[in-house]
Amino acid sequence: MARTRPDITVADLSGKLAVVTGASDGVGLGLAARLAAAGAEVVMPVRNPRKGEAAIARIKRRHPEATLSLRDLDLSSLDSVAALGAALRGEGRPVHILINNAGVMTPPERQSTADGFELQFGSNHLGHFALVAHLLPLLRAGRARVTSQISIAANQNAINWEDLNWERSYHGGRAYSQSKIALGLFGLELDRRSRAGGWGITSNLAHPGVAPTSLLAARPEVGRARDTAAVRVIRALSRRGLLVGTVETALLPALLAATSPDARGARLYGPGGFGHLAGAPAEQALYSRLRGEDDAERVWRISEELTGTSFPAGEDARPNTPVNDLGHRLGGLPASARVR
Repeated sequence: MARTRPDITVADLSGKLAVVTGASDGVGLGLAARLAAAGAEVVMPVRNPRKGEAAIARIKRRHPEATLSLRDLDLSSLDSVAALGAALRGEGRPVHILINNAGVMTPPERQSTADGFELQFGSNHLGHFALVAHLLPLLRAGRARVTSQISIAANQNAINWEDLNWERSYHGGRAYSQSKIALGLFGLELDRRSRAGGWGITSNLAHPGVAPTSLLAARPEVGRARDTAAVRVIRALSRRGLLVGTVETALLPALLAATSPDARGARLYGPGGFGHLAGAPAEQALYSRLRGEDDAERVWRISEELTGTSFPAGEDARPNTPVNDLGHRLGGLPASARVR
């Protein structure tokens, strides 16, 4: 007998504007499709316009009434993030849902962003941090739900405070964990600051468990010519319905976190099955690495410095105290890394 696949019901989102990063394939594509099917207008910021156009065509075949549009975005470039923010602010429409979903995972060799940061830290965390900063007026106007997609890898390893850019000794898996821990700490701190400052934004976290997405597949742009052994195993398990999920089930925690009236701020949502690898979405305990408010404030302050962005301070949010000895904390930030 066929096993019932978990799913959730999404409320009517007519009149809502949603922005989903990484929506040209995998979980992001599925999220964009589900939001559009529920009536939201979905903005899909993508790095590759051809992939984006193919993604829209795919959604339209299933949901002809869907309202979707592409924007240019390369999260590994702070200039690109700023340009998207300026474009959307120029349009002046409140944003009701933002899902920080895009990511890059474990390049075999260390790579840098356009601004000199280690690629995973720069794209997965700093790019999304800057995006939220640039979109803040629109998010406040829409009393938005911001959902940041982390990973079970955020329950492993730690932030390499003395060498955030992994210049001394690169390890792809640990650098990936760091990027997702940082993104998670930011998402939780965003909710705290929103509540303290009356911004009206609800920020929470989700993770997809394990599913056969393109993160570990062949990706020449990150120096991986072949599929990893891990993704081949994941695909085989997924086909058999063993341990891991599918792309369709992996998107459900973020969908629930971003749309459910019962989903709360400063919470983590993931698959509810064994080891949180697969299963129906549910709230779960925060990973230990995400519980330190001092760590969250530290990530926030450093991220403002590195991205050259700022959020309201003083009476409108937590005070932004200076980062003492920032250069030491960054473990030798490369001269090419621009703080703008």
